[in-house]
Amino acid sequence: MLKSKDLLGLQYLSAEEITQILSGAVATKKFLLGDKKAADDLKGRTLVTLFYENSTRTRTSFELAGKYLGANEVNISVATSSVQKGETLMDTGKTLNALKVDFIAIRHPMAGAPQLLAQNVTASVINGGDGMHEHPTQALLDMFTLKEHYGRIEGLKVAILGDIKHSRVALSNLFGLTKLGAQVYMYAPGTMIPKDIQKLGAHIATSREEAVEGADAVMGLRIQLERMNGGLFPSLGEYSKYYGINGDLLKYAKKGAVILHPGPVNRGVELTPQVTDGESSLITEQVTNGLAVRMSILKLLSAYREENL
Repeated sequence: MLKSKDLLGLQYLSAEEITQILSGAVATKKFLLGDKKAADDLKGRTLVTLFYENSTRTRTSFELAGKYLGANEVNISVATSSVQKGETLMDTGKTLNALKVDFIAIRHPMAGAPQLLAQNVTASVINGGDGMHEHPTQALLDMFTLKEHYGRIEGLKVAILGDIKHSRVALSNLFGLTKLGAQVYMYAPGTMIPKDIQKLGAHIATSREEAVEGADAVMGLRIQLERMNGGLFPSLGEYSKYYGINGDLLKYAKKGAVILHPGPVNRGVELTPQVTDGESSLITEQVTNGLAVRMSILKLLSAYREENL
């Protein structure tokens, strides 16, 4: 059982809680790979997906996770909701509270929005990504993918290349991977490395080759143009040439190293098509694992609610 009614970030979870989620995902993935995808673990519960930003993988997997576990699932489209009439996040929360919702999966462009919502509702709030802060469920599915492949996370070297500064995925992975004993190496243009991130446990490499040298896993990150003010690198072509992941670069990684990416991939920019679709790529498997992890989280939060609320 988790120690809180909410899942707001890996910064706030213990190594034991992370391990519990990953262990639960083993069972939920086995369920997903079976013939029938109907369970009653969340029967009588209600899950709302409240996304203020576009999403395919995260929102859809939350919706399916709820449905497969027997919950009543409602998707609120912010574009057609009262938000467009000026309703604040807190007022939306009060409305959902009055409707006796059990779970709210939220994505919001402002860092800290899930925390603020969680403090003002009785529902369990799950952070589906908040600004440039965290994306905990993405990091958990990344970690589950690694653990499934290698049988462990402790002692692995994970290289993360790309838009570190604007990536909530990078920060959540840094928190989670280091808590479970992995080494995290990062590389990006100097303009796309957050100040003092090494104080959180990251090894900042001076070259792509150094970052990838001996790595068990290489993760590419999407360039998040929507979060930039511009001028952080000359052009996409030059970015790809000097900071992208290609077959030649992967020769520095450990034999059998795997490729990860949170998606969507800007093909030919962060990763070449050959890397994206190659035998070492686990990008598609990550999507399936994301569903398994989110099912595990919902089950654990439901158990917390049964015991404490």
